[in-house]
Parts: sequence; C-alpha cells; structure tokens
Amino acid sequence: MVSQEQRRRQLAREKFLRQQQRRTDARRKARVRNSVIASVLGVVLVGGLAAYTTGVFKDDGKSNASAEVTPSAKPKDPCAKPAAGSVKKLKFGKEPAMSIDTSAKYTMKLDTTCGEIDVALKASAAPHTVNSFAFLAGKGYFDHTKCHRLTDSGIYVLQCGDPTATGMGDPGYKMKDENLKDKSLKGNVYPAGTVAMANSGPNTNGSQFFLVYQDSPLPPSYTPFGTVSQAGMQVLKKIAAAGAQPADPATQNTAPNATVVIDRATVTKS
Repeated sequence: MVSQEQRRRQLAREKFLRQQQRRTDARRKARVRNSVIASVLGVVLVGGLAAYTTGVFKDDGKSNASAEVTPSAKPKDPCAKPAAGSVKKLKFGKEPAMSIDTSAKYTMKLDTTCGEIDVALKASAAPHTVNSFAFLAGKGYFDHTKCHRLTDSGIYVLQCGDPTATGMGDPGYKMKDENLKDKSLKGNVYPAGTVAMANSGPNTNGSQFFLVYQDSPLPPSYTPFGTVSQAGMQVLKKIAAAGAQPADPATQNTAPNATVVIDRATVTKS
C-alpha cells in the first residue's frame, strides 16, 4: 500500500516531468520557428540580390521580372594599330641638367594611334618639367608607350607617360612641383586642355602626365606644364567617347577602350 508521503512525492515528480516536457516542446517549437524565419529571410535576400544583379530593380521604380541580361557590346576602337617598335623602358640616375631656353617657346607633339596631339609647353612657368620632357622625348622614352588610364567620372583625364602601362613606371628620378599657382587653375578646377603631371604626393613627379579633356575638379597639387591645341582636343574627345574599361580588381586602373599608343613624342623649340 502506498503511503501519503510516497503519493505526494510521485505527484511532485510527475508534475516536474510535465514541466520539463513543456519546456522541451517550447524550445523545439522555437527552433523550428526560427529556422523557418531564417529560411524565409534567406530566400528574400538571395532573391533580392538576384533581382538586383539581373536588372529587375531599376531607377524608375518599375519592376521588370522578365528583363534579361545581355553582354554589352564593346565599343569600336577608333584608333589605328600601333607603329612597329617596342618600349625602351629607360632608367636614369638623376634629373637631367637644365638645357632648355626658358624664354623660348616649346611644343610637344604626341603622334598617337588616335591622331596627333600638340601641346604648347610652359617653359618659363615649369622649367624643370619641360626640360625633363625635352630630355626624355629626345631619348625616345615615350615612344611606343600606351596611355594606360582614362577616367570618365568625377574627373576627366587621359593618363600617359608610363613605359610599363601599370601606373607604377618612372624614369628613375623625381622632380619638385612647379607652377601650382597657375592663373588657369581657378576654384580647384583643372580646365579642359590642361596637361599636368601625375604624382603620388608632393614633389614626386616622374614621367607620367595627364591630359584633361573636360573641366575636372582637382586640388592644385599637380604641376600644369602645357595646353592642348584645338585639334588635339578633338583627338582627346574621340578617345574619351570610346569610354573606359571596368576597373582592374588588382590595380583599380580604368584603361581606355581605345588603343592609345604614343608612336613617337617630340619636343621642339619654336
């Protein structure tokens, strides 16, 4: 016969077991519920990304579930094939000694695969820069080099002067900045037609330069040393119209779609 004390303990144990079972069931239901929610969210997120990358969501706010992605056609190259020859990839131990007449007028002519670009150089305002370009051009340093960068957003420039076409090349020496207070630089804008030095900081000018084909907001930190002729601007605009390639994942460089090669560069005194 079961005593009252034994019966009380049995009832208490059964009550405890029922409580434990309810808690176990509650935790199981919660896990199932959370799993379902996570699955739904995953479908929504993945679906949303898929919709975005396939062009379903557009700026006009209208959905187009049937939109198909087709590869964009590569723009036609407006430039001719490069002349025969190869880049010399020369290096020099120091900046060349001054040899130009700073009171004279100098012109740099870039015979490119896309057309001739003439640049009136600012010998008196940027003598070291112009002297360096006269020296390098005389050595054939720029011949057969590719203009490796075109920017068509934010700033609008074509960058050239790197024999390696990587953005890392230089002639083996650095020059100081010059002419940073040029009267053409107003309101932190480099106007269309400006030719200026590319650099990696103050007084790090080498051989790389850029040609501005549309007014570009830039701080006055890049030596302006020349101005493109009107005919040269038409060549630049033709190059720009072909657009730029997507940024290289490794270097973030945006190469022009046009094959812009400087077949020959010359600097002459007039």
